[in-house]
Amino acid sequence: MNRLNNKVSVVLGGAKGIGLAISQRFAHEGAATWFTSRRDEELQAAAATIGNNALPLRADVSQQSELIRIMEKVQAESGHIDVLVINAGMSEHATLEQISADHFEQIFGLNVRSPVFALQAALPLLKPGASVVLIGSIADVIGSEGYGVYSASKAALRSFARTWTRELAPRGIRVNVVAPGPVDTEMMAAASEAFRQGIISAIPLGRMGTPEEIASAALFLASDDSRYIAGAEICVDGGLTQV
Repeated sequence: MNRLNNKVSVVLGGAKGIGLAISQRFAHEGAATWFTSRRDEELQAAAATIGNNALPLRADVSQQSELIRIMEKVQAESGHIDVLVINAGMSEHATLEQISADHFEQIFGLNVRSPVFALQAALPLLKPGASVVLIGSIADVIGSEGYGVYSASKAALRSFARTWTRELAPRGIRVNVVAPGPVDTEMMAAASEAFRQGIISAIPLGRMGTPEEIASAALFLASDDSRYIAGAEICVDGGLTQV
């Protein structure tokens, strides 16, 4: 507890699912935690669970102008950022024959373009010793039928982590990736039992992960516990892509 005491964190896409678990954990560990959603009701519900350190921001992080506005507000009220988590993303099924320009642009817009301009906007606020945590996916190394664009977007994010490490390490800023495997979120809970069991059967640990377990990995990379880790990807997947 208190591993982020007196720190300022920003979680883009931090009001539900994995993002909410990260916001909750960071706030519990002492960070003033800014978190975003496009929906007021999600922000209010999340703030109620996060508590005193909750700093909600209504924003559409797919828009560069909104990213700039977010960082200006954080700068005005908090002065700097110690931890930036880029979690906002989307996935949508489409086989090669079904991929449309809109499908491609929406996924790459939110999963790739948005992180680029989010980090660009945040750079003036990131202090030496700051940590940037990108929420990727094990999809960056596996081929899942119908998810080619999504997988490619996460592979691009993984590549950016390497390049940004080269560029930002001299400033004392670390960039790393958390790559979740199957996680038992609301979306997964709505799937059929046969679908769920099919996924679970492939996981060496015999179960899906929880949002809280992803948050634990993000906390590790955000904290000084990982101060000698940069440009890395931590796969939180129960061994699915490791054995």
